[in-house]
Amino acid sequence: MFKLPLKLAFKYFKSNKGGIFSFTSFLAVSGLSIGIASLIIVMSVMNGFEKELQNRILGVVPHAVIFSEEPIKDYQTLISKIKTNDQVIEAVPFISFQALATYQTLSKGISINGIDVEGEKRVSILPDYMIYGSLDNLNKDNSIIIGSWLASYLGIFVGDKINITTSDIKSSIIGSYPKSVSLEVVGIFELRAEIDQSLALISHDLAQKFKSLKDETLSIRIKTSNLFIADKIAFDAIPEDTGLVSSSWKETHGTLFEAIQFEKLLIGLMLFLIVGVASILVLSTIVMTVKSKEREVGILKTIGANNNQLVMIFFFQGLMVSMIGLIFGLVIGLLITFNLNNFITFLESLLQRNLLEAYFINYFPYYVNYGQILLICSLSFIFSVISSLLPALRVIKLNPIEILRHE
Repeated sequence: MFKLPLKLAFKYFKSNKGGIFSFTSFLAVSGLSIGIASLIIVMSVMNGFEKELQNRILGVVPHAVIFSEEPIKDYQTLISKIKTNDQVIEAVPFISFQALATYQTLSKGISINGIDVEGEKRVSILPDYMIYGSLDNLNKDNSIIIGSWLASYLGIFVGDKINITTSDIKSSIIGSYPKSVSLEVVGIFELRAEIDQSLALISHDLAQKFKSLKDETLSIRIKTSNLFIADKIAFDAIPEDTGLVSSSWKETHGTLFEAIQFEKLLIGLMLFLIVGVASILVLSTIVMTVKSKEREVGILKTIGANNNQLVMIFFFQGLMVSMIGLIFGLVIGLLITFNLNNFITFLESLLQRNLLEAYFINYFPYYVNYGQILLICSLSFIFSVISSLLPALRVIKLNPIEILRHE
């Protein structure tokens, strides 16, 4: 049943002059390949940027924080109870407050985190991104670690001292005034993210002095096993009848990642329009083939070919275009994705400039989500099959008597 349709479909798919493709088949295959390859490349790069941003920012920002309106006493016991939750990887004391950093005539508002130096190594990626000094230097009295952007803005380096002013009021015999301390810069980190310009680290002991605490802390920072349910894990980890509450990264940076997801959706839909255009090319190819082969269709109907066989001829032709375009697009998309950084390096050498100098990383990250690629290929194939079937059904309406009468 399928032998004749397949043979004729392959004949119509090829060029009349003996080439591999006819011109219309070549256009349809090219359009489909470009559309699928573009989708794979762009979505893989966006996945990579999202993953890198997630690692860079959420590797520093607390997954969740447990706190109360009053300072937390006996926090080491509380940490031990929190750690009994299987989904809590680590819990450490944490003090965060806003301050003004000043050096000579320049000032910048910053967020200061008072950290447990040893605990920070288990909950943060910052130790891996220190470009000068190390986290252990915070054990030195009156010391601070700042981001590279802030250091560049203020014009300071390791060994310089900056003035930190907080909103806490200090009273003396001459009156009340904001608390201000001179701290030595003992390290500089660089994440190449927004955090570089707004975050500074001091030891938990020094933060306790800033906030006039004794053996107390303001909050407990936890690292969870699952970022996306960090709020639920933190809530479940709070011991009963303690009056503690929790917040997660979703409240501070959730909108950023929602924006990335929305952008991915929009770009994905926009690129699917390319696949839609390619599907129209497939449809046009079959329509033109049906129109140009009306005489042959009339002869086939006259000698006994049924409608199913005639529909299958042109449907198989569209199927060949779709499969070849799909395979070419998949191979081209994956090849370019895996060699993207080599291509960018070559392009930069030609242009003599860094194309990624404005971004938070100096390379194109990519993450190949094979489930996403399967979805792209499946939807593209469905579009193409529908585009092949609709014009192929036109042969049912052709009248062989009318066709052959005009020959």
